[in-house]
Amino acid sequence: MKEREFRSIIEKYEKLIFTICFQFVKDYQEAQNLTQETFISAYTHIDSCNIETIKPWLSRIATNKAKDYLKSAYNRRVVLGNDDSEEVSAVSILPLPETLVLAKEGVENIKEYILNMKEPYYKVSVMYFLEEKSIDEISTILKRPKKTVQTQIFRAKNILKEYIDKEG
Repeated sequence: MKEREFRSIIEKYEKLIFTICFQFVKDYQEAQNLTQETFISAYTHIDSCNIETIKPWLSRIATNKAKDYLKSAYNRRVVLGNDDSEEVSAVSILPLPETLVLAKEGVENIKEYILNMKEPYYKVSVMYFLEEKSIDEISTILKRPKKTVQTQIFRAKNILKEYIDKEG
Protein backbone atom coordinates (compact mmCIF):
# COMPACT_ATOMS: atom_id res chain seq x y z
CA MET A 1 0.00 0.00 0.00
CA LYS A 2 1.29 3.40 -0.92
CA GLU A 3 1.67 6.24 1.55
CA ARG A 4 -1.01 8.29 -0.21
CA GLU A 5 -3.53 5.45 0.11
CA PHE A 6 -2.75 5.05 3.79
CA ARG A 7 -3.17 8.80 4.35
CA SER A 8 -6.65 8.60 2.85
CA ILE A 9 -7.46 5.75 5.26
CA ILE A 10 -6.28 7.90 8.17
CA GLU A 11 -8.37 10.85 7.02
CA LYS A 12 -11.41 8.64 6.61
CA TYR A 13 -11.21 6.84 9.98
CA GLU A 14 -9.33 9.15 12.35
CA LYS A 15 -12.50 10.49 14.01
CA LEU A 16 -13.89 7.00 14.52
CA ILE A 17 -10.63 5.72 16.01
CA PHE A 18 -10.31 8.78 18.26
CA THR A 19 -13.90 8.28 19.47
CA ILE A 20 -13.25 4.62 20.28
CA CYS A 21 -10.11 5.50 22.24
CA PHE A 22 -11.77 8.41 24.04
CA GLN A 23 -14.73 6.26 25.06
CA PHE A 24 -12.33 3.96 26.88
CA VAL A 25 -9.78 6.33 28.44
CA LYS A 26 -11.87 9.49 28.97
CA ASP A 27 -8.75 11.61 28.47
CA TYR A 28 -8.49 13.78 25.36
CA GLN A 29 -4.68 13.78 25.07
CA GLU A 30 -4.33 10.09 25.83
CA ALA A 31 -7.03 9.33 23.23
CA GLN A 32 -5.00 11.32 20.69
CA ASN A 33 -1.87 9.33 21.59
CA LEU A 34 -3.73 6.04 21.32
CA THR A 35 -5.19 7.08 17.96
CA GLN A 36 -1.67 7.74 16.70
CA GLU A 37 -0.45 4.41 18.08
CA THR A 38 -3.37 2.67 16.38
CA PHE A 39 -2.44 4.05 12.97
CA ILE A 40 1.24 3.31 13.50
CA SER A 41 0.41 -0.28 14.38
CA ALA A 42 -1.96 -0.52 11.43
CA TYR A 43 0.70 0.82 9.06
CA THR A 44 3.26 -1.73 10.25
CA HIS A 45 0.78 -4.61 9.84
CA ILE A 46 -1.18 -3.37 6.82
CA ASP A 47 -0.13 -6.39 4.75
CA SER A 48 -2.19 -8.64 7.05
CA CYS A 49 -5.41 -6.68 6.45
CA ASN A 50 -7.93 -7.05 3.69
CA ILE A 51 -8.90 -3.57 2.46
CA GLU A 52 -12.62 -4.50 2.58
CA THR A 53 -12.38 -5.11 6.33
CA ILE A 54 -10.22 -2.11 7.20
CA LYS A 55 -12.83 -0.38 9.39
CA PRO A 56 -13.42 -3.27 11.85
CA TRP A 57 -9.71 -4.09 11.77
CA LEU A 58 -8.74 -0.53 12.76
CA SER A 59 -11.52 -0.48 15.36
CA ARG A 60 -10.19 -3.67 16.92
CA ILE A 61 -6.64 -2.30 17.05
CA ALA A 62 -7.91 0.91 18.70
CA THR A 63 -9.94 -1.06 21.24
CA ASN A 64 -6.95 -3.24 22.10
CA LYS A 65 -4.65 -0.22 22.42
CA ALA A 66 -7.11 1.50 24.76
CA LYS A 67 -7.62 -1.63 26.86
CA ASP A 68 -3.85 -2.17 27.08
CA TYR A 69 -3.45 1.43 28.22
CA LEU A 70 -6.09 1.00 30.91
CA LYS A 71 -4.35 -2.17 32.16
CA SER A 72 -0.90 -0.58 32.12
CA ALA A 73 0.94 0.33 35.29
CA TYR A 74 1.41 3.85 33.94
CA ASN A 75 -2.33 4.40 34.06
CA ARG A 76 -2.74 3.18 37.65
CA ARG A 77 -2.65 6.04 40.11
CA VAL A 78 -2.69 6.34 43.87
CA VAL A 79 -4.47 9.29 45.37
CA LEU A 80 -2.55 10.73 48.31
CA GLY A 81 -3.98 13.21 50.76
CA ASN A 82 -1.83 16.07 52.04
CA ASP A 83 -1.96 16.49 55.84
CA ASP A 84 -1.57 20.30 55.67
CA SER A 85 -4.44 20.95 53.29
CA GLU A 86 -7.43 19.33 51.68
CA GLU A 87 -5.64 19.29 48.35
CA VAL A 88 -5.35 15.84 46.77
CA SER A 89 -2.70 14.87 44.27
CA ALA A 90 -2.38 11.89 41.95
CA VAL A 91 0.95 10.12 41.76
CA SER A 92 1.75 7.69 38.99
CA ILE A 93 3.11 4.36 40.04
CA LEU A 94 5.92 3.48 37.68
CA PRO A 95 6.68 -0.21 37.42
CA LEU A 96 9.98 -1.49 38.70
CA PRO A 97 12.31 -2.95 36.04
CA GLU A 98 11.92 -6.44 37.48
CA THR A 99 8.13 -6.10 37.23
CA LEU A 100 8.48 -5.21 33.55
CA VAL A 101 10.74 -8.21 32.95
CA LEU A 102 8.28 -10.54 34.70
CA ALA A 103 5.37 -9.13 32.70
CA LYS A 104 7.28 -9.59 29.44
CA GLU A 105 8.17 -13.16 30.43
CA GLY A 106 4.50 -13.80 31.18
CA VAL A 107 3.46 -12.57 27.74
CA GLU A 108 6.15 -14.71 26.12
CA ASN A 109 4.97 -17.76 28.11
CA ILE A 110 1.39 -17.23 26.95
CA LYS A 111 2.54 -16.74 23.36
CA GLU A 112 4.55 -19.96 23.63
CA TYR A 113 1.52 -21.77 25.03
CA ILE A 114 -0.65 -20.53 22.15
CA LEU A 115 1.94 -21.75 19.65
CA ASN A 116 1.88 -25.20 21.32
CA MET A 117 -1.90 -25.61 21.31
CA LYS A 118 -3.33 -28.57 19.48
CA GLU A 119 -5.97 -28.44 16.77
CA PRO A 120 -8.71 -27.38 16.47
CA TYR A 121 -7.53 -24.49 18.66
CA TYR A 122 -4.05 -23.86 17.25
CA LYS A 123 -4.88 -22.05 13.98
CA VAL A 124 -7.81 -20.18 15.49
CA SER A 125 -5.75 -19.04 18.51
CA VAL A 126 -2.79 -17.89 16.45
CA MET A 127 -5.01 -15.92 14.10
CA TYR A 128 -7.17 -14.42 16.85
CA PHE A 129 -4.68 -13.73 19.66
CA LEU A 130 -1.41 -13.19 17.81
CA GLU A 131 -2.43 -11.95 14.36
CA GLU A 132 -5.49 -10.06 15.71
CA LYS A 133 -7.80 -11.26 12.94
CA SER A 134 -11.56 -10.94 13.34
CA ILE A 135 -13.84 -13.94 13.75
CA ASP A 136 -15.24 -13.31 10.27
CA GLU A 137 -11.74 -13.27 8.75
CA ILE A 138 -10.78 -16.50 10.54
CA SER A 139 -14.01 -18.15 9.44
CA THR A 140 -13.34 -17.22 5.82
CA ILE A 141 -9.68 -18.24 5.86
CA LEU A 142 -10.24 -21.59 7.60
CA LYS A 143 -13.55 -22.24 5.78
CA ARG A 144 -15.27 -22.94 9.10
CA PRO A 145 -18.68 -21.70 10.22
CA LYS A 146 -18.56 -18.48 12.23
CA LYS A 147 -20.20 -20.17 15.26
CA THR A 148 -17.56 -22.91 15.18
CA VAL A 149 -14.78 -20.32 15.22
CA GLN A 150 -16.48 -18.46 18.10
CA THR A 151 -16.76 -21.69 20.10
CA GLN A 152 -13.14 -22.60 19.43
CA ILE A 153 -11.97 -19.14 20.54
CA PHE A 154 -14.11 -19.40 23.68
CA ARG A 155 -12.61 -22.79 24.51
CA ALA A 156 -9.09 -21.60 23.71
CA LYS A 157 -9.60 -18.68 26.11
CA ASN A 158 -10.65 -21.13 28.82
CA ILE A 159 -7.60 -23.29 28.14
CA LEU A 160 -5.36 -20.20 28.38
CA LYS A 161 -7.10 -19.09 31.57
CA GLU A 162 -6.50 -22.49 33.15
CA TYR A 163 -2.86 -22.32 32.08
CA ILE A 164 -2.44 -18.83 33.55
CA ASP A 165 -4.17 -19.84 36.81
CA LYS A 166 -1.98 -22.94 37.05
CA GLU A 167 1.24 -21.04 36.33
CA GLY A 168 0.28 -18.29 38.76
